[in-house]
Amino acid sequence: MIRLRRVFDDLAGRAPKRVLAIVVAQVDAALEGVALAVAVTIGEVEPPLARLRIAEIEHDGDAHRGRLVAELAATLATPIDREDLFRVSRSVDDVLDYLRDYVRETDLYGVRPGHGAVAMLEQVAIGLRDLRRALDRLVDRPAEAAEAALAAHKRSGRVRHLYAQGLAEVLSGEITAGVLKQRELLRRLDVVGLRLAECADALADAMLKRSL
Repeated sequence: MIRLRRVFDDLAGRAPKRVLAIVVAQVDAALEGVALAVAVTIGEVEPPLARLRIAEIEHDGDAHRGRLVAELAATLATPIDREDLFRVSRSVDDVLDYLRDYVRETDLYGVRPGHGAVAMLEQVAIGLRDLRRALDRLVDRPAEAAEAALAAHKRSGRVRHLYAQGLAEVLSGEITAGVLKQRELLRRLDVVGLRLAECADALADAMLKRSL
């Protein structure tokens, strides 16, 4: 019955949106991870509790990725090349993985990097929402999707800029063990920004191939 429904969806042109909805669900899981990372950074959630919650969020993200793999194997029509769609999904998964590491290490190190980290996380959240918008509009409004993918990439550049600022601030005083731990946490968020750029680039590349 499920296989028959997929065939009907393929014939009706619904399959591309169904596939994209799974990747959007991955992005939503990453956004949950960002919100949790902000909460633990500003002290709204205690690190041990955040560590348990991020494991649940990561599990949800992995489940969506598993669904996508199964869907790609069974679906005839996809909105972009299967390889490109898998690359986008993998990059979103990487974003969530590094957010998980940030939350875990906040608990492990026993420090919080402060307002610089919050500013970086806010840019990641905006970039993920841009990416989500690009996925939502990929089928019906590809020009707007391309603009949204570019906006997501620009946010990753902003994350890198904030990382440099935050690092300069952290290292401006005496170098202690606590300072080095904060530096590692900021670096973790810098890598989150780099993975966000990979998400945007993967989608932009796929859209370019689609238009040729």
